[in-house]
Amino acid sequence: MKNKKHFSNFYLSNTADCPQSAGKPAVCTGIRLKNLHSHILLYLHRKNSINLIASLSLCLICILLSFKAFSSSGQSAEAMQKDIASEIIRFHVIANSDSTDDQALKLKVKSALTQNLYPVLSGTKDIDAARHIIEKQLPKIEELAEEVIENNGYHYTVKASLEKGYFPIKVYGDLTLPPGQYEALRIEIGKAQGQNWWCVMFPPLCFVDATYSVVPKDSKNQLKHVLTEEEYNSVFSCKKADIKIKFKLFDVIKDCFSKES
Repeated sequence: MKNKKHFSNFYLSNTADCPQSAGKPAVCTGIRLKNLHSHILLYLHRKNSINLIASLSLCLICILLSFKAFSSSGQSAEAMQKDIASEIIRFHVIANSDSTDDQALKLKVKSALTQNLYPVLSGTKDIDAARHIIEKQLPKIEELAEEVIENNGYHYTVKASLEKGYFPIKVYGDLTLPPGQYEALRIEIGKAQGQNWWCVMFPPLCFVDATYSVVPKDSKNQLKHVLTEEEYNSVFSCKKADIKIKFKLFDVIKDCFSKES
């Protein structure tokens, strides 16, 4: 009612400037409608501004509350990932392309390399020793991979390197590794433009049978030797959804601001 009265007063206040005939009300419809239209636009602009401020304020409150709720757990999760990454070496094989033949070839190269490296790494107890062995084996790794490729009728080059890179969240049976930077034995086949294949080279978790739903006991025991009890429990008790929930917060915040832009 307040807004209606406000509009009415503004509407009537402009009739004083309109010409009047004897015994007849002022006739100035065009001017009055123009002024009324301008006033409505101003009102709507102010209303939208208020809604925008309210929405942004709500987003800010959500951000502050969310960071307060997740700050301690988020920091510990990040630190946990770095600690886990400091004790394992992952295995990353990149196919030449996404064609069926190139993807099948990638798996053959993977199988040959894991079968060759596992006996060499089997007696290794710490990551420094494993890193030294892998670095020493890099020329032989490339040679073996190229041999497998040639035996299958292809002539792709192979580049093997030990380097750090980003890995997304990955589930190996009942083991879940959080996303982040990891050191990895990286195998690039040909143009290396195909889908990746990941596993853990040290300790060995590259299963020959991809249908495993539970990490073998021997592999778990090896993980116990390189991870702390807290780290070990976190990778076997944490679910993929639990890790993703914190990243979902930032998606909600982004959507909130994009809707108001």
